[in-house]
Amino acid sequence: MQISQRKADNLNMLTNYFITRIVSLLNEKTGLLEAEIEKLMEVPPDFKMGDYAFPCYTLSKAQKKAPNVIASELAKTLPSVSPVVEIRAIGPYLNFFIDRTIFAEMVLKKVCEEGDYYGSSSMGAGKRVVIDYSSPNIAKHLAVHHLRSALIGNAILHVYKTLGYTCTGINHLGDWGTQFGQLIVAYKRWGSEEAYKSYTVTDLNNLYVKFHQEAEKNPVLEGEAREWFKKLEAGDQEARELWQRFKDISLREFQKIYEMLGIHFDAFVGESFYNTMVVDTVTRAKEKDLTRVSEEALIVDLEPYGMPPCLLRKKDDATLYATRDIAAAEYRHKTYHFDKMIYVVGSEQKLHFRQVFKVLELMGNEWGAHCVHVDFGLMKFKDAKMSTRKGTVVLLEDLLSEAIERAKQIIEEKNPQLENKDTVARDVGIGAIIFSDLSAKRNKDVVFDWNEALNFDGETGPYVQYTHARLCSILRKYGKAVVTRINYGLLKEDETTVLLKSLEQFPSVIVRAAEFYEPSLISNHLIDVCSNLNRFYNTHRVLADDEELTRARILLVDATRQVLKNGLKILGVNAPGQM
Repeated sequence: MQISQRKADNLNMLTNYFITRIVSLLNEKTGLLEAEIEKLMEVPPDFKMGDYAFPCYTLSKAQKKAPNVIASELAKTLPSVSPVVEIRAIGPYLNFFIDRTIFAEMVLKKVCEEGDYYGSSSMGAGKRVVIDYSSPNIAKHLAVHHLRSALIGNAILHVYKTLGYTCTGINHLGDWGTQFGQLIVAYKRWGSEEAYKSYTVTDLNNLYVKFHQEAEKNPVLEGEAREWFKKLEAGDQEARELWQRFKDISLREFQKIYEMLGIHFDAFVGESFYNTMVVDTVTRAKEKDLTRVSEEALIVDLEPYGMPPCLLRKKDDATLYATRDIAAAEYRHKTYHFDKMIYVVGSEQKLHFRQVFKVLELMGNEWGAHCVHVDFGLMKFKDAKMSTRKGTVVLLEDLLSEAIERAKQIIEEKNPQLENKDTVARDVGIGAIIFSDLSAKRNKDVVFDWNEALNFDGETGPYVQYTHARLCSILRKYGKAVVTRINYGLLKEDETTVLLKSLEQFPSVIVRAAEFYEPSLISNHLIDVCSNLNRFYNTHRVLADDEELTRARILLVDATRQVLKNGLKILGVNAPGQM
């Protein structure tokens, strides 16, 4: 279910309108099929080189001429038919210039008519995407290193929803494993039965840290922990009750952080949910003759596929991540009948998911080919080394709270009379965190920097939010209804055309973001829109003396505001009307 570039281009009806007419002109003169021509069409890097370009290399062999000669000959023979106003040969390219008046009218009317839905499409109608993201471990704080999965996953979910897909967001909680045996031992040795009702994740994490400190001196504790986890697996009542306590405490605090980030899941389903399913998973793998015993562990040999073995059961019969992930995938397909399942998990898990997907395929699940691992780099915060075992994590709640406080201080300096300062500070502070993460390519490491993230003048979330708020201010100052019955011939300046092009490209950017699972394409496009808007604004007065000109430019301002708002919403960032 890959989204092709051609489909992305075809999604944008405006682009398709112009390209269709260019393609028909070229079809008559070149003899190439329309589909071939459309596939070859490009957008020049500089608008002064035209709006669309056709490379003539393909024709060179058949015509036995240099591409630049072919381009020159075609430029002389092809007629300029509306909306094409000029055809010019530039090196081996045939460049087409379209009517700016027609272009401005089509772009602005489309944005205005579609409003909050501009950029949306129905290309995903009838298809379902399941997205597994965030997935923290129970009894541990949500920390900076949890941020990227949550933000990238949430943005990808919004991208696919925008394209008409039915989306299900799942938080696959780490609520199973030997660490719960460790936590039970720690609680029974150093916890307080009287005080547990007031326990927070901090208390649980302190117990976890203490266990590892003590286990370094007393290795016997590790054996106790393994025994308690085996009891938990066997359904021991005391073990289950303590485990449920830890879950309830953790989920209560997790939800608080997710609310701050504006992230909502359709399901919180932990690893433990699949415990009853793993037996069937292992049994069917055996029946298909996929397994063998190696060093007392049950494995699927993946050496023929260039991978180490996938472990299904350890020698003590305990299940592993892979076993539960295979069972979870099969359950999700049975439950949701997804067309695609996306796992937003760090790059360190590449091999794990390659193994899981291959085992799913070997077990006869054809839909395994539609499972995708969307990996990402690390989130680093200054020089902090993050280790839950040593108790030195940078807590996500602290990071978000500090962001809000810093944003509030900046607002007090810049606009002390602003209404709803607390709400705006929250939107700006948290928006800065989100945008800072999502403006970086997901497979790169991110080093968080306060000065950069909260810079109102840099390529940041606050910069985009401030640009949006400034446009809202212009509209309030205008004080009249925005109309589309204007003289579009007044919107032909170079700066205006460049801005219009960035507005027109927005739907295609969303499609590319879906294809490559890359929210940074959207955030960087919003930066481009802001930059283009500022170049326009610095050159042309919006509220001009000429009312007709003012109406035209106000429509452009409103359309730009709309695109910024829609783009920020997809990223999970609020767009204040005042800052």
